[in-house]
Amino acid sequence: MAAKTAEQELVDQWRGILAVHARTQCELDRELHPHGLGASDFEVLDVLAEGSSDDGGCTFRVQEISAQVHLSQSALSRLIGRLDKDGLVERGMCSEDRRGVRVSLTAKGRELHREVRPLQRAVLRRTLVEGAAGAECDG
Repeated sequence: MAAKTAEQELVDQWRGILAVHARTQCELDRELHPHGLGASDFEVLDVLAEGSSDDGGCTFRVQEISAQVHLSQSALSRLIGRLDKDGLVERGMCSEDRRGVRVSLTAKGRELHREVRPLQRAVLRRTLVEGAAGAECDG
């Protein structure tokens, strides 16, 4: 059989990445759903809980979150609206830019993040670490 072309290997690698992403996303959604969260919801909570904003504070501009969770501005705004409605985050105006919005975790959001973080990390371990090791053995 003819050797794969460099282009086909590149396409196969890309499709492999997409497959791992899809499996991971699906498993995250399945694990987090009983807690009222999806994978993207958790990512926003995780950014807020673990990071520090550009100015070193504990509130983040929506643009800072967007750069880390890879959602469109409108999708992120809707997601933050749902998290706010559920009492997991608070939104407020930016003092330095009246058009901007700052977001921070509430005590409820911090507690939920603490509760589900081990579940999310276990999924990542299974799909990315153990799954990658299994894929190496398959090939």
